[in-house]
Amino acid sequence: MMQNSNLISTENLASCLDNPNIRVIDCRFDLGDPAAGRRAYEAGHIAGAVFADLDKDLSAPIRPDSGRHPLPEVSELAAALGDFGIDSTTDVIVYDGGAGALAARAWWLLRWMGHGRVRLLDGGFQQWLAEARPIVAGEERAKKRVFAANPRGDRIVSTDELVANSAAISELKLIDARDAARFLGEVEPIDAVAGHIPGSINLPYTRSLNEEGRWRSREELESLWSSVLGDDTETSWIAMCGSGVTACHLAISALQAGYREPRLYVGSWSEWIRDPKRPIAVGEGPDRPSRAADLA
Repeated sequence: MMQNSNLISTENLASCLDNPNIRVIDCRFDLGDPAAGRRAYEAGHIAGAVFADLDKDLSAPIRPDSGRHPLPEVSELAAALGDFGIDSTTDVIVYDGGAGALAARAWWLLRWMGHGRVRLLDGGFQQWLAEARPIVAGEERAKKRVFAANPRGDRIVSTDELVANSAAISELKLIDARDAARFLGEVEPIDAVAGHIPGSINLPYTRSLNEEGRWRSREELESLWSSVLGDDTETSWIAMCGSGVTACHLAISALQAGYREPRLYVGSWSEWIRDPKRPIAVGEGPDRPSRAADLA
């Protein structure tokens, strides 16, 4: 894997599973069937992995003014991480079914809480199975540890901040990880309103992956991000998506390419549309949203 990478290969993970300071978190989840992730985990998972539920562990309950996956309360998330067997000495590996779009949320939350020792499994559980690596069934619980939270408020963007700068969104470099059809408002299978925030840029998180669902090389990611942010790797930007989950995948992608880590608009599209007075755009109209060039 890449030096100083936020990713880990299945081979490298398999070689260190016996390390007591390694904690593996299974983040599989299905938006259409919220109980499916736990069922899949109990049917078979990487040995030693504990299960984190996107709705219950990695998000707070939905509020009338929030998006679909609000941030957990710091104290509650710290308690959950401690229950998972994580403290300041723990190296954490997160995975989901494959692409990492859901596990990236756990990766981001740990970093937001001040814990940088976390990596995402390249290829996820799908790759682990494809290599015929061993799995175990049932539920596992880790020995509890005390997680000391040091939340990074500077990594978050609020709806109020975006509303206050709504006339200059393009200058903030707000990048939306949803697929192009949802961004353009051609389809909307999840949220009540279709479209995007005027001035935002579309970069589907899947562009960071190859046809096999593995992460692209650093060179390919550099090319991708250069087409979106230009050559200044220190430029500031903001990641968003439908509910602040797959946007975290963009953060990993940018870091892998050598670019600055973004702030996250946690509420994302599902929070933005709570107020009908907030502007929206569909198609490629007057705001001319940029879209990253396809990679071969």
